[in-house]
Amino acid sequence: MRNPLQEQLLKAGLVKKGKVAQVVREQAKARQGKQPPAPSPAQQEIERLRQEKAGRDRALAAEHNRQARIREQKLQARQLILDARVSPEGERLYRFATASATGSVIVGDAQARQLASGALVIAALDGGHAVIPRAVADKVRARDPDAIVVDHAAMPQVDDGDGTYDDPRFAVPDDLVW
Repeated sequence: MRNPLQEQLLKAGLVKKGKVAQVVREQAKARQGKQPPAPSPAQQEIERLRQEKAGRDRALAAEHNRQARIREQKLQARQLILDARVSPEGERLYRFATASATGSVIVGDAQARQLASGALVIAALDGGHAVIPRAVADKVRARDPDAIVVDHAAMPQVDDGDGTYDDPRFAVPDDLVW
């Protein structure tokens, strides 16, 4: 059903029949309420704030999950050290230097040789230190690299055998005459 103005415009040839039909359909849809109303600026602002809050919540949850994963890995490393620590077999103190202080553990002669060769490793455990086998140390290092205190196999070897010194800061000039 068209209104009289639409009829007059159609008879005068100012509009096409298809355009009038389209306008009638749009008006019918608007009356029936099938099309959602356009959001007001206040509603748009509320939606924007809701999305920002959801983004912050997601970032906070991701950080919380990352921290929980780190704590879980540290606890797994601690449990590995507790389960695999080697009991001391002697009365000899094996002294070593950490990043912040020096420490010592009680070992036997055989364990001291294994520590020096890298077969045993010293790990931090609850404010103290424990001696663990190399295989367990690799698993602990994968979970918590800071737990390994002394690992002679992973330390760079100083090569004193060939007598060369290759530090460019202290190079000896070629034309030096003695």
